[in-house]
Amino acid sequence: MQLLRSTGFNIIMFGSGTLLSLYGVLIGRFTPGGALPVARLWGRICLWGLRVCCGIGIEVEGLEHLPPGGAVIAAQHQSALDILIWLAIVPRPAFVFKKELRRIPLFGSLLEPAGMIPVNRGGGGAALREMVAAASTATAAGRQLIIFPEGTRVAYGKRGEIRNGVVALTQAVRVPVLPAGTNAGLRWSRKAYDKKPGPVRVSIYPPVPKGLRRQEVVTLLEDVFYGPASHMPVAKKP
Repeated sequence: MQLLRSTGFNIIMFGSGTLLSLYGVLIGRFTPGGALPVARLWGRICLWGLRVCCGIGIEVEGLEHLPPGGAVIAAQHQSALDILIWLAIVPRPAFVFKKELRRIPLFGSLLEPAGMIPVNRGGGGAALREMVAAASTATAAGRQLIIFPEGTRVAYGKRGEIRNGVVALTQAVRVPVLPAGTNAGLRWSRKAYDKKPGPVRVSIYPPVPKGLRRQEVVTLLEDVFYGPASHMPVAKKP
């Protein structure tokens, strides 16, 4: 039965995604910034589909820590569900994404028009500086920047590696940088078709203090994502 429910959800997710992407391409030609509301609508439709079809509800705590304007959210990343959640719960999301996603038909062409920030993960220091500059511009304009510090999806119960990008952001941007943990992978794992019913919890924490050194930032995020003095095994890189 849950397999059928998951199939129903996938029809909703991919069907609405295709239709809204076509609409987004059209509206983007005439309305600058019009792609972002389309993306946020898709996120809300998908969360509705998850609740109705799969019995997965989203519980968010710590929203009081989000400022009214620009911010950086350093979010744990366990599945595609994380993207849908942040699309739906913050007003002007801007994701840092790997540039290869631009190749996805329709969807990929909407990423940059919606204000998302591509990064070349093999570009070294130059790519990191470009990302930080674009992030500073976006947050100064009141966007909520979402970055996944592990750089990829990490299975529930595993540890990832905190990358340098989030450390650079904590030292460069003038807006709050808020860690956020989740258990999304417990309900929707990295490559699973079948979704498991139950609550998904997202916890937003107070901002990272300014002036921390690199290892202090890494330790703080590891405590949020995996628990203090965590002994979780390190996830293999995909």
